[in-house]
Amino acid sequence: MRIPPSRLGPKMNTVITELAQEQFEGKFVDSPSLTVSVTDVNPVGEGRIIHGDGGVYQDVEYTALLFRPELHEVVEGQVVEICKFGAFVRIGPLDGLLHVSQVMDERVNVDDKNQRLVGIESKRDLKVGHKVRVRIVSLSLSEISPRDSRIGLTMRQPGLGRLEWILEARKKAKGDKGARKSEKSGPAPGAPAPPAKGKA
Repeated sequence: MRIPPSRLGPKMNTVITELAQEQFEGKFVDSPSLTVSVTDVNPVGEGRIIHGDGGVYQDVEYTALLFRPELHEVVEGQVVEICKFGAFVRIGPLDGLLHVSQVMDERVNVDDKNQRLVGIESKRDLKVGHKVRVRIVSLSLSEISPRDSRIGLTMRQPGLGRLEWILEARKKAKGDKGARKSEKSGPAPGAPAPPAKGKA
């Protein structure tokens, strides 16, 4: 990394950390991984000076937190915007598009006034702030401008959707299993037998 002449001075460790964060954070340094944060920056060896350049070029070691989205990966995120063609979901440092056709297994209306997506039959809705579990179905990362990366998402698969919907489905599944078990087991020991059916 290059340390400009104006930043050379006694507080080099602080300067090196700030410059490393400016240079690497928010960029695809080790494609396809987006560098989220840089910490523990340490100089390695002595810096080099290039003829005609007043800056110092310094090798550094640092610890980086990386975000690497993968195709077909299941991730959790938060709805940050509702638009006429779906919802934008923030997954880590990037936003993905949940197209209106991928929200649920029924037709969905866009309620512009209240900024929400509503299922025509179930009346389930999706609004800004709702937490969701989604699957990445398309991925086109932009190294030049990471914010312009295109990430396509879906919730139209089992185990996906708004977190409250997933919880409801689990409770319903447990209730159905309990009802089936009680039907199979018959009356409890010591319970009176059901009246015999027959003609009088």
